[in-house]
Amino acid sequence: EGVGCVVFDEFHERHLDGDLALALARRVQLEAREDLRIVVLSATIDPGPVAAFLGDAAVLESEGRLFPVETLHQPARGREPLEEQVVRAVEDVVGRLASGSEDVGDMGRDSLVFLPGVGEIRRCAEALAGTAARHGLELQQLYGDLDAKQQDAVLAERPAGAPRRIVLATNLAESSVTLHGIGAVIDSGLMRQPRLDAGVGIDRLELVRIPMESVRQRAGRAGRTGPGLNLRLWSPLEERGAREGIEPEVARVDLSGAWLSLLDFGEPDPAAFAWFERPPEATAELASELLAALGAVDGEPGAWRL
Repeated sequence: EGVGCVVFDEFHERHLDGDLALALARRVQLEAREDLRIVVLSATIDPGPVAAFLGDAAVLESEGRLFPVETLHQPARGREPLEEQVVRAVEDVVGRLASGSEDVGDMGRDSLVFLPGVGEIRRCAEALAGTAARHGLELQQLYGDLDAKQQDAVLAERPAGAPRRIVLATNLAESSVTLHGIGAVIDSGLMRQPRLDAGVGIDRLELVRIPMESVRQRAGRAGRTGPGLNLRLWSPLEERGAREGIEPEVARVDLSGAWLSLLDFGEPDPAAFAWFERPPEATAELASELLAALGAVDGEPGAWRL
């Protein structure tokens, strides 16, 4: 009541909560609130399947302005540690941004380095200390568990005369926030994502290669205010073998929490719920078995209640 529209932003990230909320909103729209409007926003997703799920919804396209971004590749040298590879990349990028040549003259002054986790961020920060001191650079870190004041300091607009900076970030900086003054993106091509370990029945974080959809999203951070650079820490050959789209969480994580949410909503058979994309049958069965084993539900499968 009192809500006329629900907006799902950055839907291409395909978090479980986003998929669940979209399907619940669609159920409400079909059964109780025909007047409810649902808007799904994304810079990269194929709109066709989402539009079909929403009853042949209208598709609106907005051509955002993005400056040209030059793509470079710097694969690892043998078994070179990631932090050493990042130091080489920073030295290269800092030189380009400071060269003053015509092709980089309008670029932002700062560099954004995408890393898979806090451990890699801290190791790279330690390895870059000498480079930062030599070039007069400020090193900053950005990740989800960072103190709110520290996050605000990284996200704030830079004052005139502030030193150039290197921001070491997780994929939090891929689409969720805006960083000002970025002229170059250095991409490790890695991230950590949760995946259900069927042997123990819980999610664990695994290190994976990001899909090309995310590569392009990250690269765009360098072209927001002027021409930019995107230095990728892998070879063009590796890139040709990369997968294209993001694997949705509903296909790879523990569903027991979502099952409880659906039961609380009044859905007696979560396995039959009308998802945007249905979860794998094996994963759905594991969630049902876990809730039954924990005594979290009463009744028989297909007619459960909390």
